[in-house]
Amino acid sequence: MFKKSIEAKSLQRLSGADRKKLKRTIKERFPQASDADIDVILPPKAEITIAKFPNRAHVYGVEGGFPMLFDVDGRGTEIFPTVYALWKVPELLPAFMLKGGEVSRYVIGGADLMFPGISIPVEGLSSFSAGQPWAVKVPGNPAPIAVGTTTMSSTEALKAGLRGKALRIMHYYRDTLWESVEAHCVPNAGFLEDVVLEDPSISSVSQTSDSCENVNKTSSDQQDGIDHGKGGEVVDAAGLHSEQDLASSTHVYLREDVPEEITADVGSLKITENISAEENSEKDQNILSTKEIDALLDKCLLQALHTTVKGKELPIPGSMLWSNHILPCRPSGVSLDIKKSSHKKLSKWLQSKSTSGLISAKEDKHKKEVVLLAVNRSHTEYTSFKPEKRQAQIVDLSNDSTVSEGRTQRSQFEVAEIYKPSIHVNPIFTAVGADTGKFYGAPEATEVVFRYIGNENLVKPTDKAIVVLDATLCDAIYKGAIKKGSSYPTEIHKKDIGSAFINRMQSHHRVTRGNESVVRKGALKTVQIMTERRQGNKKVTRVSGLESFLVDAETLASELQKKFACSTSVTELPGKKGYEVLVQGGVIDDLAKHLVEHYGIPKRYIEVLDKTKK
Repeated sequence: MFKKSIEAKSLQRLSGADRKKLKRTIKERFPQASDADIDVILPPKAEITIAKFPNRAHVYGVEGGFPMLFDVDGRGTEIFPTVYALWKVPELLPAFMLKGGEVSRYVIGGADLMFPGISIPVEGLSSFSAGQPWAVKVPGNPAPIAVGTTTMSSTEALKAGLRGKALRIMHYYRDTLWESVEAHCVPNAGFLEDVVLEDPSISSVSQTSDSCENVNKTSSDQQDGIDHGKGGEVVDAAGLHSEQDLASSTHVYLREDVPEEITADVGSLKITENISAEENSEKDQNILSTKEIDALLDKCLLQALHTTVKGKELPIPGSMLWSNHILPCRPSGVSLDIKKSSHKKLSKWLQSKSTSGLISAKEDKHKKEVVLLAVNRSHTEYTSFKPEKRQAQIVDLSNDSTVSEGRTQRSQFEVAEIYKPSIHVNPIFTAVGADTGKFYGAPEATEVVFRYIGNENLVKPTDKAIVVLDATLCDAIYKGAIKKGSSYPTEIHKKDIGSAFINRMQSHHRVTRGNESVVRKGALKTVQIMTERRQGNKKVTRVSGLESFLVDAETLASELQKKFACSTSVTELPGKKGYEVLVQGGVIDDLAKHLVEHYGIPKRYIEVLDKTKK
């Protein structure tokens, strides 16, 4: 459906009523999705946008973020999650498992999925009916690569001898919808440019070698499981790389360097190994004992908690914590394999740290992995650890002479999510002597509620992980949020109390540029850049929303006039607070780049719409 590039004819924010209607539709469409899953896809405090396309398709996305849902005909009857949504909630849809990663190159090339390309479990296929939404996964990789609709029921498939088309692919990794995000990204290092393999972070090198040998044996059979009739061209296998440069977008989905080198043979489309010599030499140089690996794991975790894990990013899935935060903290030239530690598994290691009180972690039964919920920054391990100072990575934006100035200003720009006590939680802050008129970060607010729990001795004696709610704490978390006629909870798990308490506070954001700092209520608004045609087929570019980032409209207009050698003007927005800068000409890309380089505005907060493209 998204094989060819197509421009949206309109882009607008979703109203509150339409937002509630969309959530009801999602709940009906995906009954297995919990309320928490839906909140992950469509965050309650974030603006939701809807893009309408000429082919009647609608795409719903988080403003300044990623597209999360798409509606095939705009009627609400055929809504599907995007791969970005499935990477956040992998178990949102049931999934067909491919016979091997090599088959994925055909799926992400635009081909529909055939039954011979599916790995049939020993217990047989799950029951399904025709027209149901299903996802596609690769063995050893939890992140789905495509989504589509079943062409027949499971009963009809068995009668047909498991032959024919199984899934009509609607959207897949690397199609135009995935590429529509300026800072498109991948969930793990298994997602390469033209093929998806198992995730190296959850499989050892030896297991990777075994899977590659299995792919060699079955690649000819897998090719029979792909429909070349409707699919695109088979991607050339000569360009497989072990590394891929990606621009970071939001605080999710960063990839780690692939620890092995993979090459492909064009003629046979088989993966061959070229890593044994490098692996042996690396192992000889960096052989660590189990105790040394355990110590290194703890050190990397504490380094990550001090430097990269921010309270506003929580909760974080364990796999993302490992690949995006822990692995980058390991010393250069040293490999870190959780399977060689005394814990053997990432989940057991995180649970042990949760038991010690350093972090709060909980196993998500839907995602089937441990999720980091909170960090106890008053813990003795945390306070006694001194993080290493590492040189900050600077993105090479351009070779222009003004890059140094842009980097300096960007380093002075900061956006932080903060919270103010509301009438619901004021009694908790008053009880512990905390200021109710002050702004708090998520870790600070969590510390307040746990201080209250400790003062009132609310921990359940028979289970230290459970908090018994007294009247004050119960009202703070649940008063007004429980439906009439329903009974109030009497207990809550420690892992859930932090997020529940913060949700009852007033959300704000603080924007700091140099010595100037402003606090505003709600979520941070984006900068809108739009190019359109005027009379005489002339183009004009409009930019608004600059006030959110402390950018003076008059100053920017003067800069753009000199930079683009064109006329500019500043007009006050009707019925709104703020100003709009008008620039003569279609300079939408250069203008966005200027805002990133010279004002340090993150790309995820820039919304671009070009109405001049057909």
